[in-house]
Amino acid sequence: MKSREHGRKVSVLGLGYVGLPVAVAFGKRARTIGFDVDQRRIEELSARHDRRGEVSAAELEAADLKLTCDPADLSEADFHIVAVPTPIDCARRPDLRPILGAAEIAGRRLKRGDIVVFESTVYPGVTEEECVPVLERASGLRAGVDFKVGYSPERINPGDPEHTFERIMKVVSGQDAETLEVVAAVYGSVVTAGVHRAATIKTAEAAKVIENTQRDLNIALMNELAVIFHRLGMDTNDVLAAARTKWNFLPFSPGLVGGHCIGVDPYYLTHKAEQLGYRPEVILAGRRINDSMGRYAATEMVKRLLRSGRQGGFAVTVLGVTFKENVKDVRNTRVTDIIEELQEYGVRVQLHDPVADADDAVRECRMPLSSLEELAPADGVILAAAHSVFRERGWPLVTSLLRDGRGVVGDIRGCLDRSGKPDGVDLWRL
Repeated sequence: MKSREHGRKVSVLGLGYVGLPVAVAFGKRARTIGFDVDQRRIEELSARHDRRGEVSAAELEAADLKLTCDPADLSEADFHIVAVPTPIDCARRPDLRPILGAAEIAGRRLKRGDIVVFESTVYPGVTEEECVPVLERASGLRAGVDFKVGYSPERINPGDPEHTFERIMKVVSGQDAETLEVVAAVYGSVVTAGVHRAATIKTAEAAKVIENTQRDLNIALMNELAVIFHRLGMDTNDVLAAARTKWNFLPFSPGLVGGHCIGVDPYYLTHKAEQLGYRPEVILAGRRINDSMGRYAATEMVKRLLRSGRQGGFAVTVLGVTFKENVKDVRNTRVTDIIEELQEYGVRVQLHDPVADADDAVRECRMPLSSLEELAPADGVILAAAHSVFRERGWPLVTSLLRDGRGVVGDIRGCLDRSGKPDGVDLWRL
């Protein structure tokens, strides 16, 4: 059934962290096709279960979704939203295979009058220069004549119940004025925060990639300041608390930068810049700093363990392996850098995370998670993710994991109340 509000029937290709909330939002308004190549994903969602924890069973029940892994079902729709990952490869270059593969699938089912909108984060030019040729080849149709394309960058914030898909201003674009208005109308029917019409598709692509690049650079500055202040024997959080009293000081904090967005997207922009003969020094410097912080945290832990006078054969418990607090997502988590660096020093590492998906954690961290009961007494504890459960349990949890309640504690995200630090604990924070 087409929506009475905009006259289009929507399909969403890719039902992950981005695509599923989009599909559910449209499904609350009208019948929507939800497509994913992963049959297991389709089966679990059909059973009203999102193992990633972003969409509730009640929300899935309320949405009129046709969940499918059969590309033929896409023919029922005429407005196709592509929301698939855009990762980087081992050389930190853009890996466009997922988005081009999705374009191939969509292209084979395109009809005259259809519109394809890409949400995946890319560098300026990907939609028109990379995806459109795939759509044309797969469909035998001509873009701009037989079908149209648009771009509307995703702004999903996993684990944030306030800034949901419907409550975040949506940037929209189209290859011509008519398409832009259709794209704006379709998204405007579900996004209560409103839409912003970008001047061009490339403008919308660039806007998305600089949103995350700006955040990456601001965190990189905080991380570099943290390293400097540590050498000065100062607490970075104290310095930031004082600086924040000025009205225009930006409230960023040091920390690990991972996940599928902030730690990845800047490389899309730098890749395009270098193709054009320009090396973006500031952006790449920020990436180097942020990518080094996991190793820095591990080295600081080892130094303090050695200074503690304890005998060798150290054991360290890492609390939290997800890339951010209160989400199950472990993709591109920089906690792996902490683990690997500790192991390079011969430290025995054990992991605990009550939020992370256990199977995903094993694949990403290359070692299993342990329950609290399975954890052996450790010489040090690193709080790497600020899950609410860790904040709530605080010092009693941490000291219960230390050998005789004494040892080194690295509080990466400032979970612990410094004033309540027990005797016998050496606390350090980024």
